[in-house]
Amino acid sequence: MLTRLLRTHLRPYRTALLVVVVLQAAQALSNLWLPTLNARIIDQGVVTGDTGYVLRTGGVMLAVTVLQVLCAVVAVFFAARVAMSVGRDLRGAVFARVQEFSAQEVGRFGAPSLITRESNDVQQVQMLVMMGLAFLVAAPITLVGGVIMAVREDARLSMVLLVIVPVLLVVLGLTIRRMRPLFASMQTRLDAINRVLREQITGIRVVRAFVREDAEAARFGAANDELREVAVAVGRLMALMFPVVMLVLNLSSVAVIWFGGQQIDAGRMQVGSLTAFISYLMQILMAVLFSTMMLMIVPRAEVSAGRITEVLQTEPSIRPPAGGGRPFAQRGGVELRGVTFGYPGAEAPVLHDVDLLAPVGQTTAIIGATGAGKTTLVELVPRLVDVTGGAVLVGGVDVRELDPQVLWSAIGLVPQKPFLFSGTVASNLRMGKGDATEDELWHALEVAQAADFVRELGGLEAPVTQGGTNVSGGQRQRLAIARALVRRPAIYLFDDCFSALDVATDAALRAALVPETRDATVLVVAQRVSTVRGADRIVVLDDGRVVGTGTHTELMASDETYREIVLSQVSVEEAA
Repeated sequence: MLTRLLRTHLRPYRTALLVVVVLQAAQALSNLWLPTLNARIIDQGVVTGDTGYVLRTGGVMLAVTVLQVLCAVVAVFFAARVAMSVGRDLRGAVFARVQEFSAQEVGRFGAPSLITRESNDVQQVQMLVMMGLAFLVAAPITLVGGVIMAVREDARLSMVLLVIVPVLLVVLGLTIRRMRPLFASMQTRLDAINRVLREQITGIRVVRAFVREDAEAARFGAANDELREVAVAVGRLMALMFPVVMLVLNLSSVAVIWFGGQQIDAGRMQVGSLTAFISYLMQILMAVLFSTMMLMIVPRAEVSAGRITEVLQTEPSIRPPAGGGRPFAQRGGVELRGVTFGYPGAEAPVLHDVDLLAPVGQTTAIIGATGAGKTTLVELVPRLVDVTGGAVLVGGVDVRELDPQVLWSAIGLVPQKPFLFSGTVASNLRMGKGDATEDELWHALEVAQAADFVRELGGLEAPVTQGGTNVSGGQRQRLAIARALVRRPAIYLFDDCFSALDVATDAALRAALVPETRDATVLVVAQRVSTVRGADRIVVLDDGRVVGTGTHTELMASDETYREIVLSQVSVEEAA
């Protein structure tokens, strides 16, 4: 997963990668040359007293050092640009794919998990790219080159490497093997932290209303402790590994100095060569140490890459038809023919063989008990979910044969839980129509009975917080209705969006909607009888089935379910 993901997203940056590889190689080779030059200064300059040779070779060392620094700086610059660009591309790809998801895919992953994958998981892959470009090229060259140069200085003393390198590799392998499952668990527990925190921030009013602060703090503390346990386990492995590596490094230095001193005493080695050998040993061990740091990031990046790839490879269940979709009459009404719908894994369908006709110029209302399937039915029209049986037709064409963008442009949806975005009243209303004039915005507000409180807030530029939490529930509903009115769509879908309005405001709003929606198809979902009784046609849902259709008067006379709903809200005299 990780290799495939990086291969795909690094391909556009081949030139920058080549620059990094060349510069890192030049830096590593320069670094390998310095100990040899230093050995020559000691053996051929200091020992013999040749000051000129010391100055000349010292100048060469200075030039090599400057070259090394320049190569390192430029390489890190390009490495950082590539890593940040890959992170940007991954976030963009994940975001674009999530935008294509239907409610089914979003529900399967969950919003907290998608947020973690978009942020923390991408960050892990981005860090891997950065560390990889910084060390992955230089470390192998330094390791191999250091071994060659060390053997060149003294082959017998190089036998120490046959012990050091295998020990380090064993330590590294055991550590990585234990860290991989821990990192997988860490990302899952990050999802849990995000889920709990998101719920508590969103539902802070409910938490305070029921005095559940201590219980929620305990719930967050439990999720936090689970993450801490995994993080501590990872930290212990890291804390154990680095001292072991440093211990091996220091013992290696002692061994080299011990045996090297004997070589010098026997006249088989020069002091400068021993100094160079120690420098090469340090470079070899530091290359192993950097590789260790690099490989410690790999397991977590592999887990994150798998989670990112899972999102990118998930095909949305709502796909545009081949060929761009069929044309349709936007003002041709809505029809459901034998519609059945069930959620994946559910024991029974939510809707059973539903037939419904909502013609142009009429208001069709849907009423029923909680859980009857009213909201699900409305979600089928804009194809937020797809039917599992039957067909939904808009303008006489099955919605599965229409381009989703074209279909959505013909629909003004006011959901059951209206959501406002952070910004201003105007910016929220212009989501319905980006080039709407102020006169159009005020007209929509007047129809939605929202103009008065918007003026009190400060007008169209009045601030709106995320989710619209700085206005009441009824005000949010009216702003959401105004947003749909600004669009002037062919089809209005009102999903129980009058529930927070008082009876007088509800009546005034419905009366104002009549001339605005005269040439459109209007589908209203409501629990309140006063909202639907004036509709041209009322459809009664019960347990996912249509049990009655007609006007208020007709249903009162013929449908027991509708009569029970009405009488549970009003008296017999009022119902009549």
